[in-house]
Amino acid sequence: MKRILPREVRSVSNEVMSVLKRDYIYNLMLKGKRTDGRAFDEVRDIEVKTNVIDKAEGSAWVKYGDTEVLVGVKMQVGTPFPDSAGEGVIITSLELNPIASPDFEAGPPRENAIEMARVTDRGVRESGAIDLSKLCITEGEEVWMVFIDIHVLNNGGNIQDASSMGAIAALLTTTIPAESAGKGEDIAMPVKDMPLGVTVINIGGSLMVDPELDEETVCDTKITVVSNKDGSISGMQKSGDGALTEEQLLKAVEMACEKAAELREAHLSDLQN
Repeated sequence: MKRILPREVRSVSNEVMSVLKRDYIYNLMLKGKRTDGRAFDEVRDIEVKTNVIDKAEGSAWVKYGDTEVLVGVKMQVGTPFPDSAGEGVIITSLELNPIASPDFEAGPPRENAIEMARVTDRGVRESGAIDLSKLCITEGEEVWMVFIDIHVLNNGGNIQDASSMGAIAALLTTTIPAESAGKGEDIAMPVKDMPLGVTVINIGGSLMVDPELDEETVCDTKITVVSNKDGSISGMQKSGDGALTEEQLLKAVEMACEKAAELREAHLSDLQN
């Protein structure tokens, strides 16, 4: 008779819990309900605070339901990329701190952390949210480098959207320290747009925005749509084994863009320098 090791016991237990959670969430969905009582198109309560890190050029703390992220923006003079000699550089990183979840471990960034950083970075970059030409000091020689560092403090689900909002909130309140670097007078970050990511999940054919942790764990598929102020799309990322029909995809994009417009007005419109 095979002896079951503790790790195997935990694995079986997790699988059983996952099935039970899925059945519970699915049965609620059939009644038009969610675990926390929200409507399918309703996001959790959101709080945004800026200028929370003294030594950063820009910063923001965002709470999405139980999910908390801290974003810091640091500016540094550096060398431009060869194919964009007259533009500044954006580098985005995301850290899943062990204090945020028992599932997170210390060490090099894991694949999902890299993916979320890339989605956030892509939204900022592809939207043209920052006028990178204004970050050029000497073409081909010196430019301002924008480091966006995202730290997850608590994982209650949908880290991606909280990170997206935190990054933009931090950038909107960033000051470029030109004077201390001997490059002229301090100036505000040249922000032109406010791209926001909104994540939509599919559970049993029903679409829901802003998944909490259990919903995110058991959903068939998940898609994050990053949209800009004019409603155009600057980024999209799908994950999960499930598929979306063309009708579901169009509906998910519509839901995401509408919700992004609401969130932008409610939480970001008063932040710009």
